[in-house]
Amino acid sequence: MVQAVPFFSMQAANQGLDVQASVARVVARDRYLLGEETRAFEQAFGAYCGVAHCVTVANGTDALELALRALDVGPGDTVMLTANAGYYGSIALQLVGARACYVDIDPRTMTLDPQALAHALKRCKPKAVIVTHLYGQLADIETLCALAARDGVAVIEDCAQSHGAAQGGRRAGSFGRIGCFSFYPTKNLGALGDAGAVVCSDAALAKRLTALRQYGWGRKYHNDVAGGRNSRIDEFQAAVLNDKLGHLDACNAQRREAADRYHAAFAGLPLQAPAVSRQDYVAHLYVVRSAQRNKLQSFLATRGVQAEVHYPIPDHRQATAAGHLLEGESLPHTQAACDSVLSLPCYPGLPRPHQQAVVAAVLDFFRR
Repeated sequence: MVQAVPFFSMQAANQGLDVQASVARVVARDRYLLGEETRAFEQAFGAYCGVAHCVTVANGTDALELALRALDVGPGDTVMLTANAGYYGSIALQLVGARACYVDIDPRTMTLDPQALAHALKRCKPKAVIVTHLYGQLADIETLCALAARDGVAVIEDCAQSHGAAQGGRRAGSFGRIGCFSFYPTKNLGALGDAGAVVCSDAALAKRLTALRQYGWGRKYHNDVAGGRNSRIDEFQAAVLNDKLGHLDACNAQRREAADRYHAAFAGLPLQAPAVSRQDYVAHLYVVRSAQRNKLQSFLATRGVQAEVHYPIPDHRQATAAGHLLEGESLPHTQAACDSVLSLPCYPGLPRPHQQAVVAAVLDFFRR
């Protein structure tokens, strides 16, 4: 009988979490928005990231949009970013009316290439740069921030897949002007529904973000900041995140252990494995690259293994693309990545038999 191996299991990832206790705390207080759980989580997560301020919002896309608005990015402005990260940054730019300028990736890490950014900055000065820490892999963020700072360009970190990833003793979200997080249930730190946050160490930015997430209010019913919206985390999600935050590092360690086992098993295969070091990789996704990606994915399906493609279409080739490439650029590394990436099951609590089934199926494919 074929063993079914799901791509992700909420039950396994949340093993040991007492959801009923989290919910009961909220019900007992009878406060469901912007209450004690939200305040506690904002304080704790800001401290975890090593920043002074955390402002929770409804989801990761809102986090990106409100970060852009907080930096006064709007119509007529250009923002540089990569085109292989699922279009989420591009959507945020469309929401504020700014234009994307896509820059190629480092083929090893599949994150923004510092050399490509340096070249692009010589030809165009954007209002901001979005650096996505993709698949749990921290980008070369210190180099990228230095390049942007040299030209007076703000850096927004997209940390939706990199909770807890660190470099030089600093965690994702603490390097740029603003860091944006999603707490979608499958994330390294996941809620039970949608939730997000924006982090920074600038008090004025934090004040502006706090207004933007609630109608632009400076105080109740006083709309002082243009571009505000209703984007608030609810107390139930905040309670769950409070209870899970203390387990984040241990869960990331479990993800790395699963990635290590894949690495050892796939050594010598015609696959490009993730560019893993240690603390700068939290294995949100274990993504391999294969010239036979589609055939491999189909073969795994016949063996009951669910594998996903993150992401098949680069942003600049989407039907609703609202960005551009610099003249003469073609993003060859971006296109090659989109054509070859395949994500294998990798999450805390992944049963060892399930991972063994994944390994066996991959090995059998290449033995054929």
